[in-house]
Amino acid sequence: MPAFTAPDGTRLAYHVRGEGEPLLCVPGGPMRASAYLGDLGGLSARRRLILLDLRGTGDSGVPADPATYRCDRQVADVEALRAHLGLDRVDLLAHSAGGDLALLYAARHPHRVRTLTLVTARARALGIDFTEEHRREAAALRAAEPWFGPAHDAYERIWAGSDTDADWDAVAPFFHGRWDAAAEAHSAAEVEQTNAGAAEAYASPDAFSPAAARAVMETLHAPVLLLTGELDSGPRPRVAERIAALFRDARLTVQPGAGHYPWLDDPSGFTRTVTSFLEGKDA
Repeated sequence: MPAFTAPDGTRLAYHVRGEGEPLLCVPGGPMRASAYLGDLGGLSARRRLILLDLRGTGDSGVPADPATYRCDRQVADVEALRAHLGLDRVDLLAHSAGGDLALLYAARHPHRVRTLTLVTARARALGIDFTEEHRREAAALRAAEPWFGPAHDAYERIWAGSDTDADWDAVAPFFHGRWDAAAEAHSAAEVEQTNAGAAEAYASPDAFSPAAARAVMETLHAPVLLLTGELDSGPRPRVAERIAALFRDARLTVQPGAGHYPWLDDPSGFTRTVTSFLEGKDA
């Protein structure tokens, strides 16, 4: 198992899949082990995926100081991985809550980012996040699904304050474009793969300085791809448009029929979109 040492001495692991130029992948969750990314819909056939297990997840060690789970504190881990790999600049891909970490990394080390791919990614680091309104808007698109009634009832309980595992399990279909056996298995693994305590610390408000991060993004020379799902609630495509507008060189792709895990919903379409972006990057 390849590993490296973070600046605070924590041993961090990463997984390598495929051949070719490296693509450093930051998982979401928040604080979910990188195993859920799989081979990103076959993207490993085109790129060498470097899948980081964030501290306290997967095969990575548990830090001595739990405060280092905070998103901004983990920027140093990504930079340590870049140095460990011997890369002058990185192609960086982030999913979901990992988007915040990737954005903070780009804000702190803009000269180290060659391309930035944000897959259904959060942007609290830039002062933009999804809301209950966005969840309701996306949920309404699924009204014809056979699972809609019980799932929507569970959503209503969550919006009213429920935080039970049963209700969160019930709303899982909303996060997938197709609720099939593969999606069910992917969803069922989430709890075991997630460090729940670390997730609570990850997005502390003190981790983000949106105005400062936005100022860097406005001048970031690296091209940025924002890939969102047509059916996803976080972010909705219209919210992703607002995020894209904050960069000097950004393109937005809305994957038809996709939810929060677009590489599961249409692997070939997802791989084609990301590969096309990466192959068109500036040298």
